[in-house]
Amino acid sequence: MTDDAPSPWQGALDRRDLIEENAPVDPLALFDDWYGLAQQAAMVEPTAMTLATVDASGRPSARIVLLKGFDADGFRFYTNYLSRKGEALAAHPQAALVFWWESLERQIRIEGRVHKLDASASDAYFARRSRGSRLGAHASPQSRVIADRAELEQRVVDAEARFAEQEVPRPEHWGGYALVPDMFEFWQARRSRLHDRLRYQRSGENWQIDRLSP
Repeated sequence: MTDDAPSPWQGALDRRDLIEENAPVDPLALFDDWYGLAQQAAMVEPTAMTLATVDASGRPSARIVLLKGFDADGFRFYTNYLSRKGEALAAHPQAALVFWWESLERQIRIEGRVHKLDASASDAYFARRSRGSRLGAHASPQSRVIADRAELEQRVVDAEARFAEQEVPRPEHWGGYALVPDMFEFWQARRSRLHDRLRYQRSGENWQIDRLSP
């Protein structure tokens, strides 16, 4: 989009300006509102979010994961605990999330502490996955070097043989995390690059709202 070209969603944005007077006290309510609109916008994957972590040496890394639920207890995603992101979270249990919904010209940044979900929550989600995805969790040594594609495919064959005619259990090295936010930043495109940015920061039991310059 050029600086002054109207977006296809500009009318909706204008009707719900991102200004302090319209901002709810709880940022989760605003996230829920924007997320609902993203789901209605016929995007390929509105749950896609960038997860940024820092490892034990201080080296940052980022990747796309899928949001699998959110509420007052945090934003949930699932992965291999032995993967690069799992090892980074074990060393530094803090992370950042970024949602970018291009067709809506909206971005949300979230920061906070991360903890593992309890085993029962991870078991319940794992049981809802397709059998192929459950086998893949056993077969793939995520983030580790392998010889070639043939090795991965053979590992899947081996997993299929191991769990033939039985349910595939959740491996101990796979499960869920929840990021508990202490900061949200909501970004909404406006003309001439004079975008709206509202930041929520946790202050005790409440949230402090500040406007940031674009």
